[in-house]
Order: sequence, then C-alpha cells, then structure tokens
Amino acid sequence: METGQGQINQVRQFNRTVTERVGVLHDHYLGLDRPIGEARLLWEIGEQGEDVRRLRERLGLDSGYVSRLLRSLESDDLVTVEPQPRDRRVRTVRLTDAGRAERAVLDGRSDELAGSLLEPLNTAQRARLVAAMAEVDRLLTAGTVTLNVVDPDHPDAQHCLRSHCTELQERFETGFDPAHSLLPDAGELKPPYGLFLLARLHGEPVGCAGLKLPPGAPAEIKRMWVAPDARRLGLGRRFLAELEAQAARYGRAVLRLDTNKALSAAIGLYRSCGFHEVAAFNDEPYAHHWFEKRIGGASSR
Repeated sequence: METGQGQINQVRQFNRTVTERVGVLHDHYLGLDRPIGEARLLWEIGEQGEDVRRLRERLGLDSGYVSRLLRSLESDDLVTVEPQPRDRRVRTVRLTDAGRAERAVLDGRSDELAGSLLEPLNTAQRARLVAAMAEVDRLLTAGTVTLNVVDPDHPDAQHCLRSHCTELQERFETGFDPAHSLLPDAGELKPPYGLFLLARLHGEPVGCAGLKLPPGAPAEIKRMWVAPDARRLGLGRRFLAELEAQAARYGRAVLRLDTNKALSAAIGLYRSCGFHEVAAFNDEPYAHHWFEKRIGGASSR
C-alpha cells in the first residue's frame, strides 16, 4: 500500500509540533548543560547500569555516535565505562553519584515538562491527548519490530521456543508436554524443508513463527508465539502475512495450521486473516481446531 503525500505531510507536521513542544531544538535540553542525546543516554543507563551494545540497539544509534556521547558524559564524571571481566569486548556503563544526581534532576524536569503540556487543556482534552499519545507510542513501537529468517537453533530462537512451551503448559487444560506433540524438529524449519521467523524489538527477541514446507503437501504454520509485552503491536497478523508470502514464494497454494481451544485470541486472528475451519488433517493431540487458507502459490499443494 502506497503512502500518500497527505499522510507524509501530516507526519512531518506532527514531528515539527512535537520537537518544538518538548524542547529538543535547544542545545540545553530541559535547562541542563547538555543536548537531548546525552540526556537521553543518561536516563537510559538507569540505576543498575547497562550494556553499551544494548543501549545502541534500544536507541537505534550507531556505535561511533554512542561512543562520543559516552566520552562527553565520562569527561563530566557522570558515568564510568568498563569492560566486562569475562569478555572485554563487552562494555558496561554505570552512573556515578554525580550522574545519579543529574538523572534525578532530569526526571523532575521531565515531569514538569509533561505537566506543562497537559496543564492548558481541559479534562476531556487531557484524556484525548494521553490516549492519542499511547496509540502513537504503540504504533511507532510496532514499526521498530524486525522480522528475520534465522536458524531455529539460534539462542534467541530457542528463548522464544522455550517461552512458547511454557505458556502452553500454563494455558492448556491438560498442560503441555512437547514430547507428546507433533512439534517439528529444528531440521523441519530450515530451508528447503521450512523456515523460522524471529521478531526482535530493540534487539531483544519478542516472537517467533515456523513454516513447514513438506514436499508435495500444503505449507503449515507451527510454533507461532508473541511475547506478552509485545502483544497489541499487530505482530501476530504480521507473522501470518509474512508466512503466507513465504509459502507462496515456495509455490504453495494452501496454508494450514492447527490450534488449541484455549487460544481464543489466536483463533479470532486466524479467522480475521482469511483462514477457515476444516476437518482435522493431522493427529496433533493438543489441537481442537484445524484451519486452512488458499493463497497465491503456483500449484494445488
């Protein structure tokens, strides 16, 4: 779907309004003797310190720029940056006492700024603004999630698969034992027999979905899971769209999946995305519903 010029213009207007109102056009953000980049980094480090690599990923900044920001904060004795003993390539940044004091000032002035945005508005307008901000935050966050094909043996993929099994164990009436399920092994989710999608938010794994591509048979979705904190970002729908595109790319015209009756939200999602219920096509002991969708593949498989 193409983005219209009217939409582009509205986004640009929104950006101009926000940057003006929150004061990021000034070199002395919130009246402190530093620009917003340094102030934001100071806040993100937090009380317990943080891995420099994670800071870069969370803020979407290149390593050179982050290094310059950290050197400036170090020169003001606000942070310390030290290599980890087990791997000196990994650096950890921590606030000094002076850094914690400035962060407290930053928090207080940030609260004051937020209050100044709400104060001129009446009660109804405040509620509308806060709700709109929450919606914008959610949508912008959704846009930062990345989807990549990875090896299902990758540590991030294994984290998601373990989390998926743990949730099924908690939600299914009978519990869940992977040994009794028809879950595919890792080899069935690697090309040419399948593939495995991993979703990351700020570099952290937040979801996964597998696609089986058995020879001469319809494609099948397996092991789709989204972390609770990443739900309501449209990730489930995004997974389905990407898996459908991948299945069509491999020449499949039919896409299948099975699911448990306890997963009512997932069942609603499948139906809204064009899947219709069919007779059981496997002997999965934990399945109560089987779904199928005709897609744009080249064959009848």
